[in-house]
Amino acid sequence: MKAHSMVMLRRNFKHIARNPTTVFNAVLMPVVMLFMFVYMFGDAFSVGVDYVDYATPGLILLAVCYGLGSVATSVNSDMTKGVINRFKVMDISRGAVLTGHVIASVLTNLLAIAALVGVALLLGFDPSASVLDWLGLLGIVALLGVALAWFTVALGLAAKTPETAGMAAVPLVMLPFFSSAIVPAETMGPGLREFAQYQPFTPIIETLRGLLGGSPAGSDVIVAIAWCAGIAVLGYVWASATFTKRA
Repeated sequence: MKAHSMVMLRRNFKHIARNPTTVFNAVLMPVVMLFMFVYMFGDAFSVGVDYVDYATPGLILLAVCYGLGSVATSVNSDMTKGVINRFKVMDISRGAVLTGHVIASVLTNLLAIAALVGVALLLGFDPSASVLDWLGLLGIVALLGVALAWFTVALGLAAKTPETAGMAAVPLVMLPFFSSAIVPAETMGPGLREFAQYQPFTPIIETLRGLLGGSPAGSDVIVAIAWCAGIAVLGYVWASATFTKRA
């Protein structure tokens, strides 16, 4: 299965490289968002620190989310256009087909985050993270990437067409905007403030913010890991069941 997964991974990367829109959404769009929020809106927000230091952790999470639409569309295209049936004839492991999409998504996320952090450093981002903090951040990002990738694969498999699969991932892209990614949750109005405080992305963002600041809060870390693990399990079980039913 490992060899089959690597074949599927190479296939997915070739598809990504041939689609400029996918590359833009996954890698360049988070950098564009960083420029927009720091230069256009940064002075409008009072967050107690330089806005680039506040916004970068939230934009890291956004970078994970921005490529999800293409993942859902690609998975659904494989299912609805008969590609999966061809793989079955070739005796390729079913699990490798889905695993290839997940690994490609995670590696693309890491590339996008590296580009984002590099640009943020040029804009004045000044993290206080130690080596262990950076390793912790990498672990949280990888866990989040795997969790959202499996959930998005499940959405793609459940959708009827590639177009609806892409639309199904839109809430995951929009959800970070209703968290503490851009402004502190406590500054929001009633209703939205409570939603932002208790939705899954806020503790994940606060964990990244704490790690980059060199002072992660243990409670945020535990909640963030729990959310990531829960989403990963839900996505994997849902994706596996749907794939078995439709393939």
